[in-house]
Amino acid sequence: MKRFVWRLQRVLDIKKKEEQKTRAELLELTEKIAKKRGELIMQRKIVEDIIAGLTSENPKKRLGKQEFFLRYSATSDEQIKKLKDKISRLESQQREKIAEVLKVRRFKEGLEKLRAEAKIQFVKEQEKLEQKELDEGATVSFVRRKVPTLSRAN
Repeated sequence: MKRFVWRLQRVLDIKKKEEQKTRAELLELTEKIAKKRGELIMQRKIVEDIIAGLTSENPKKRLGKQEFFLRYSATSDEQIKKLKDKISRLESQQREKIAEVLKVRRFKEGLEKLRAEAKIQFVKEQEKLEQKELDEGATVSFVRRKVPTLSRAN
């Protein structure tokens, strides 16, 4: 029996590799987002700890530390804002990458369905050819068995 060869196999292979690549990029983006969220949580925790420390301080000592904190808080707020902006940009990129992965996956799955249908059609055609060969062989053997009896009858 002849081996199944599908003309679009190369395209399917390329799409599989493309899906793997975009999935890897998506994973990388997700890791970056997780890292930035961790940094944001750390920054917020630092600010909360400083505030908690200031509230438990002696009022006389607290004024100096509070002044320092208020100067520092602008810088801290700026860092937190930058982290939030970075996270939102990364999340936007992540949504785009997810859409890209889904698009490639749908295309790849469509190609896989076409390949499966083509293989089924190929197998059916091969079975028809085999059946035709078997029928011809049976006809030839039947005729060979009948020809000697016909020549004796003459």
